[in-house]
Amino acid sequence: MTAAIVAEDVRRAYGDTVAVDGVSLSVEEGEVFALVGPNGAGKTTLVRALVGTTDAEGRVSVFGGPPTEMDRQRLGLLPQSFDPPARLTVRELLAYYAGLYDETRSVESVLADVGLADAAETWYENLSGGQQRRACVGTALVNDPDLLVLDEPTTGIDPAGRRALWRLVEELAAAGTTVFLTTHYMEEAERLADRVGLLDGGELVACDVPAALVERHGGESRLVVETDADPSVTDALDYPAEFADGQLTVYDVPPEAIGDVVATLEATGAAYDALSWTEPDLEDVYLDLTGRAVTRSGDAVDRGEIPLADGGRRSHGADDTEEVQ
Repeated sequence: MTAAIVAEDVRRAYGDTVAVDGVSLSVEEGEVFALVGPNGAGKTTLVRALVGTTDAEGRVSVFGGPPTEMDRQRLGLLPQSFDPPARLTVRELLAYYAGLYDETRSVESVLADVGLADAAETWYENLSGGQQRRACVGTALVNDPDLLVLDEPTTGIDPAGRRALWRLVEELAAAGTTVFLTTHYMEEAERLADRVGLLDGGELVACDVPAALVERHGGESRLVVETDADPSVTDALDYPAEFADGQLTVYDVPPEAIGDVVATLEATGAAYDALSWTEPDLEDVYLDLTGRAVTRSGDAVDRGEIPLADGGRRSHGADDTEEVQ
């Protein structure tokens, strides 16, 4: 395979603040690569270095040459912060950006792809936040790019709109488009990406296919039971377990064995109010490697500050604020 992007020891500092610290990575043509990390991790700065909109130390090549010399017809870019003309309709907005290129897709096909055909005559300023973000994604697609770079593409989009954009990215990748996206939404990265890079404090702490990262760093599955059982119930179980504050946590339980755990509880006469089973995911990987998790707003919190009422699974959303510049 041919590399669409190659970065070697990329570093960018703003005064005493190091935003990107020696990052090396490569993205193959036709691959979906997700860069994951909280606000301030350096994601936006790295994107800017990769597409040539900010100077950085180290070496970057895109399709075999410097990013500043790349044929812009081949690149579609959606920045994290993007403020198009508010008094253009969605159709006018896409037509305007299409006019910047020699060859483009039809505006109507892009409207359909981003789910805005019914809102085509609505001014941008009158769209909902999620619709605005989808319109912005459309501006990055009008030139039918070979490389699509999306910086936090689903920020502010409702769950249905997010899933629609996920399907669009999957379709583009299936047709051969190389996609590089940043996100702090772990489920987004796990669903879309062939490979994931985890960024923390400007450093790339791990990079691999999601399943390999989870297997290596995610830990065990967990069955969490809210119960009035005696703590000694852990001795009767066939799996490692701990009991604290009315919560029984059983580790490494396969789904088919959940009934055995429940039967053991019932045999002791214990009642339970609720139970949940979770398997490790990229959230657990990030926590294991960095000691921090990512909140719904994209902020990082230390391990000791993470609420564990749901059995240790941390839930992240797609809202975001500006990265370190």
